[in-house]
Amino acid sequence: MAEQQEQAAADAMMTRIGQVAMLLHGGDREEARGRFLDLWTEIGEDGDALHRCTLAHYMADAQDDPSDELAWDLRALSAADTVTDTPTDTPTDARIAEHQQSPAVRAFYPSLHLSLAVDYANLGRSEAARSHLRRARDTVGVLGDDAYGDGVRAGIGRLELRLDEEGPSGGAPEPTPGQTPGQTPGQGRGPGGETLGPPRQRP
Repeated sequence: MAEQQEQAAADAMMTRIGQVAMLLHGGDREEARGRFLDLWTEIGEDGDALHRCTLAHYMADAQDDPSDELAWDLRALSAADTVTDTPTDTPTDARIAEHQQSPAVRAFYPSLHLSLAVDYANLGRSEAARSHLRRARDTVGVLGDDAYGDGVRAGIGRLELRLDEEGPSGGAPEPTPGQTPGQTPGQGRGPGGETLGPPRQRP
């Protein structure tokens, strides 16, 4: 019974995160940021890693400052590492282990590293961008032949071209792949303006 209650609470949180994400994608970025922060406080720094990863990645998309966007994407990656490093000795851990076998969790790393590569490129830090882009490329084999996988692979290809054009020393940051000049940082990270990370496929 306790395990069922815990699962229900987890599903409820994912639903609440998704509801705020819909607000974000509807264009109300400021309101979405506020609600995401409230949920982040509720989850807590040591809360469910799946929740933290998903929320942090959405929160990155809601930022207007590239440095803030980077900070949230780093939180998302840290939470993903927590998921994959967790032992499976308790009901909670068993739930995480089940998620580890799902396509959404296996797809975390290509998309998270791609988002970080974009963040660093936007900040003019080309070496860090290339490092995360290599990690995205190295893990892309876990993605399926579907719209989500195609979107991540296309994003990797666009960023590779962008960094090649800028050269080894970087250069003035260009718009994010898929982003037109004048867009805010979180609005062009994937096909059609969607995020490239875990939120596109709920854990």
